[in-house]
Amino acid sequence: MARDVVIIGMLGSNLDRMPRNERWERWRPTISLFQREDLLIRRMHLLHAPEHSRLCAEVVADIQLVSPETTVIRGRSLIQDPWDFEEVYGALHDMARSTPFNPETEDILVHITTGTHVVQICLFLLVESRHIPGRLVQTSPPRSKDSPGGLSVIDLDLGRYDRLAARFATERAEGAALLKSGIPTQNAHFNAMMDEISLVAVSSDAPILLLGPTGSGKSQLAAQIVALKRARRRIEGQFVEVNCATLRGDAAMSALFGHVKGAYTGAVTAREGLLRAANGGVLFLDEVGELGLDEQATLLRAIEHGRFAPVGADQEVQSRFQLITGTNRDLTVEAQAGRFRADLLARMDLWSFTLPALRERPEDIEPNLDYELELVRRRSGVAVTFSAEARARFLAFATGPEGLWPGNFRDLGAAITRLATLAPGGRVRVEDVERELTRLRRAWSPAANPTDAGDRLGRELLGDAAWDELDRFDQVQLAEVLRVVQASPSLAAAGRVLFAQSRARRGSPNDSDRLRKYLAGFGLTGAELLRR
Repeated sequence: MARDVVIIGMLGSNLDRMPRNERWERWRPTISLFQREDLLIRRMHLLHAPEHSRLCAEVVADIQLVSPETTVIRGRSLIQDPWDFEEVYGALHDMARSTPFNPETEDILVHITTGTHVVQICLFLLVESRHIPGRLVQTSPPRSKDSPGGLSVIDLDLGRYDRLAARFATERAEGAALLKSGIPTQNAHFNAMMDEISLVAVSSDAPILLLGPTGSGKSQLAAQIVALKRARRRIEGQFVEVNCATLRGDAAMSALFGHVKGAYTGAVTAREGLLRAANGGVLFLDEVGELGLDEQATLLRAIEHGRFAPVGADQEVQSRFQLITGTNRDLTVEAQAGRFRADLLARMDLWSFTLPALRERPEDIEPNLDYELELVRRRSGVAVTFSAEARARFLAFATGPEGLWPGNFRDLGAAITRLATLAPGGRVRVEDVERELTRLRRAWSPAANPTDAGDRLGRELLGDAAWDELDRFDQVQLAEVLRVVQASPSLAAAGRVLFAQSRARRGSPNDSDRLRKYLAGFGLTGAELLRR
C-alpha cells in the first residue's frame, strides 16, 4: 500500500510571487511540486511570515486549482529575522515538535528550494536529526515550457549510499590504525575495542576510563585518542597529562585546581592549575585511583559544572575539557571500601575500556617487536635487525609459557632496547637473544627474589603511594600472599598453600573465603591476579 505524500515547505516570498497574468507562464517552486503527474501530494504544511499572508492565500488558491485533492495547512511563522540562526532554528524546531508526523503511513518530504539559506540549513538539520522523519526535496526551473521542472529527493540516511559507506569504513579503519600507532595488531578482541574507541573519540566528549595493568599502554592510548580527535577537528585546546600518584597533600589541590597568591605559605604568585590549562582540550589523569577524597570532590564539580574554586579563591573559575582517566585498580572495589567516590566513578565510567595484558595478546608480540625496532631507529638513527634464527628464538620465548611480561609493553620495550644497544653491527644474533632471555627469567622469577616479585605486584595493584603507606610487616605478608595467588589457578588453590597447617586442624576449611576476606582488607578481589 502506497504511503501518502506530505510536503513541508516555506513560502518563497520572491520566487513564488508572480504577477497574476504571468503566474502560469513562469516557474514557481512551490506550485511546481503540484504540477508533476508522478507526485500525488495529500497534504502540505506551508509556512510563511505574517506579512506574506496575502501571497500565501494566492499560492494556496493556485494549489487548489492544480491539485484539488491536496489539503494545505497554512502555518504562520513568528520568525522576525529569517537570517538569525538561533531564532529560525527555534521556530522550526517548535513546528517540528508540534506537527503530528506518521512515517509509517506517510512519505514526508521537506522542500528546501525556498526560504533563506538559514531556513534551508535549519530544515536540513531537523531532517538529519530525525526531528522531522523525512527526506529533503529540491526543485529546479524547467528546461522547456512543457516540463514542470526538475525534482531531486535526498535521503540523509547515509548508510544507504554504498560509496559513502565505503568512505566511512575507510575513515574508521584509519582512526583505529592511529589509535594503535599504526601497529598491525592481530588480536580480534583488541582490534574490536580499538574500533569502538575510534568511534567514541570522534563522536563524544564524555569522560573515558582506561583500565588495565601497569604497562598495558593506557598513557599511549590516551595520547593517540587526542591525536585522533585533533585530526578530526574535535578539540582545539591542549592535551594535559598528569600522574596522580605524584600528587600529595596541599600540592595536589594546587597542581590540579591552581591557587591564588597568598593562598598558603610559599604561594608568592598565583598558579593556573592543570584543569584550567586543559580548557578546550583534554585532561588525562593517569593513576586516578591515587587521588585523595578532597581532590575527587573538586574534580567531580569540575566535570559536572565546568567550574571549581582554586585554592584560597573566593570565586570559581571555569574550564571545559574532556576527561580521560587511567588506573590499574578496581575502582568499584575502591568505592565500596570508601577510598573512591562512587558518584565520581559514575561520571567517569560512561565509556570504560580494559586494555589486556601483553601475554593475553601473543599474536601481537611480533608486530610490536617491529614497532619497538622502529622506535630504536628513530631515536638512534640506526636500523637494527634480527637474524632469522634470533627472531624465531625470541618470539618462541615471548609468546610461549615463559613469556610472563609482568611489566607488559614496558618490559618488551626495555628488552628490545637492550638487544638493539648490545647488537654488534646492528644485527641481533641468537647468542644476544639467549643473554637477554636469561636476564628476563632472572628478573621475573619469584623463586629468585620472591620479596621483590611480591613487592612489584603490590605496587602495581595498589599504586606506589598506597603501598608505601603500609607498615613493613603488612608489605612483607601481603607480598607473599600476592605472589602465591598469582602462581595459583584459583583462590581455593592459593588458600590450600597459604593455610596448609591451619586447614588440617579444621573440619570444614574454606580457604578461598578466608583469603578473599584478607585481600578485601587491601581493596583487592584476587581477580586482578588470577587474570594475569
